[in-house]
Amino acid sequence: MEDIIGYILAILVGTSLGLVGSGGSILTVPILVYVFHIEPILATTYSLFIVGITALIGGIRNFQQKNVDIKTVVLFGISSVVSVILVREFLLPTIPDPIFQFHGFVLSKSTFILVLFAFLMVAASCSMIKPYTKSTNVSPNKTNLFILGIVIGSVTGILGAGGGFLIIPAFILFANLDMKKAVGTSLIIIALNALIGFLGSLDSFQSSDFRFLAVFSSMSILGMILGIYLSKRIDGSKLKIGFGWLILVVGAYIIVKELFLK
Repeated sequence: MEDIIGYILAILVGTSLGLVGSGGSILTVPILVYVFHIEPILATTYSLFIVGITALIGGIRNFQQKNVDIKTVVLFGISSVVSVILVREFLLPTIPDPIFQFHGFVLSKSTFILVLFAFLMVAASCSMIKPYTKSTNVSPNKTNLFILGIVIGSVTGILGAGGGFLIIPAFILFANLDMKKAVGTSLIIIALNALIGFLGSLDSFQSSDFRFLAVFSSMSILGMILGIYLSKRIDGSKLKIGFGWLILVVGAYIIVKELFLK
């Protein structure tokens, strides 16, 4: 029954990405950890593949519809991809386990990753609930995009989250992209970051890992196709707010569970 629920939620992940370009990927790690009972560090690696392949399908579709800004992909992509590679290769393996101990309280590496992820979810929910406002007087800011690429790449490398909740408003505010182009361009960036980050973990994978990833990713891609279809008929901004509240609740649950209920 848990597996069925998990695969239904996988469809929700893809649907969110297809509809609003963000939100769904940040649900992937909690689904893997709490529904499929996968160890958190491994779950971030799984998430890179699932998010990457799902975003790639949506990104290709948006490219065909001319909703991808290539210049922004190149500028933002260089800094974010390099950050992903450096974080996965050098930073993540150096995090100690346990990280902190004090009077019987032990903060393990897995708990740290989950709590950090939960705070990221809370930040993501605020970004999704608050509407994006575009200023027509702002010129594209290449420096800000390059720096933000480093931040997003680091987030993707550590937590396995695509970072669409940060990428989309950044593209609207700093690259003067409209919402459709921001979503399409975001999906390409997410796919590049996630799949490149995943490639660095291939040597530790077993055949059973790929069987699971194939099924979960297929469900997520199905959701992506559904999301793209629904995006033509439903107001994505309203759904974005709904997903934002859902992510806020899940993030708060993880914080309480990991820090106070263990």
